[in-house]
Amino acid sequence: MAQGTPHRDNPDLTDLADSAWLDVLQAVDRTYAELVAYQERLEAKNHELDALRRFMASVLQSVSDVLMVVDRNHRLQEASRSLGRMLGRPESDLPGTPLSDLVTDASQAELAAAVDRAMAARASQMVEIDIATPQGPAPLEVSIAPRLDDRGRATGAVLTGRPLGELRRAYAKLSESHKALQEAQAQLVRNEKLAALGRLLAGVAHELNNPISFVYANAHALEKYVSRFETYFQKVQEGADREELIRLRQELKLDRELRNLRAAIDGARDGAERVRDIVEDLRRLSAEGSGEITEFDLAETARVAAHWVERGARRQVTLTHTGDAHVPVRGRPGHIQQVIMNLVQNAHDAVENVDDPRITIDTRTENGRAVLCVRDNGPGVPPDKATAIFDPFYTTKDVGRGTGLGLSISHKIAQEHGGQLRLCPSESGACFRLELPLETRE
Repeated sequence: MAQGTPHRDNPDLTDLADSAWLDVLQAVDRTYAELVAYQERLEAKNHELDALRRFMASVLQSVSDVLMVVDRNHRLQEASRSLGRMLGRPESDLPGTPLSDLVTDASQAELAAAVDRAMAARASQMVEIDIATPQGPAPLEVSIAPRLDDRGRATGAVLTGRPLGELRRAYAKLSESHKALQEAQAQLVRNEKLAALGRLLAGVAHELNNPISFVYANAHALEKYVSRFETYFQKVQEGADREELIRLRQELKLDRELRNLRAAIDGARDGAERVRDIVEDLRRLSAEGSGEITEFDLAETARVAAHWVERGARRQVTLTHTGDAHVPVRGRPGHIQQVIMNLVQNAHDAVENVDDPRITIDTRTENGRAVLCVRDNGPGVPPDKATAIFDPFYTTKDVGRGTGLGLSISHKIAQEHGGQLRLCPSESGACFRLELPLETRE
């Protein structure tokens, strides 16, 4: 038997060798197939990673806000193109730069502390810093968010900043515009008050002229009476006899002038008292908006306000006061009087072309509130205009007859007093209802 080929003489060994070799070949094939599949998956992942890298690069290049990614040592890893433009450097030169080199000396400590707080607390932080640009410090509002790994440990931070220069300039312009608007509104309010007072000037002049003329006429009469008495007493001092004095007294009609003297004095006093009352009403009417809050009678205030509007009215109107004679409220009497004057003046304007013009002012207490209603028998307020009746500058009057601020200002005054002013339903004409809190006593 030949040596070296024993398996050929043993069929079992031959089959075993062939089977093992076949297993090896199959294993090699499987390993190769797995390697090919793994390579394909790896290439796919590389494509995805490359696409993600390009996407992130495009984001960093496109964002207008400043974007910075830093590691735990506060060194820049990635940055947006906007940061490079702000610093005057290409963004490719920025990775590895310490964060402190990008900001002014005054901002370094504050920014470093904010980044450390964000990573330690794993919570966002907000801080304002100044970027050190070639043109000088550029203010930046920065939001700092921690960057975490798979196990939730902070590996750095992401900083997103928005330039504040434009925002501050825009805010400054907005503040200037708002201030100008407030000044314009205040001027319009003053003009509205002047317009309301201007409508009363004719009546005020008439009211003052009558008693002053009365006082002047009586003073002139007193001067005539005094001259006659002076003539008589001059004769007395000269020692005239009784007959001459009786004759002179009859010629000068001193008995009649003595009675007229008393009437002249009473008339002058009445005229002076009327002037005093008018001045007192004017003082109450001109109460400033900053007047003190005090208790006053709403019904009496309504009577005074209506009386002043009547003085300046172009046409006689039947005005009736109904309800409670006294309604105590608390607030600024000058403000509430202005509201009532606006309502009564509007009612006068509404009934200007009515054959039998009538206005009713009703004051009463309802459900713990003081209520004043001003009604007229004019054409009323159309339903399509009722919703805009309290809007600023809205008016149904002809050009030059109204500013559109009277009801708007009145509505605001009512709210400031804890009440309300509204247009209430009415079968005919218009009805405005003013509600105010009652004066409460402890």
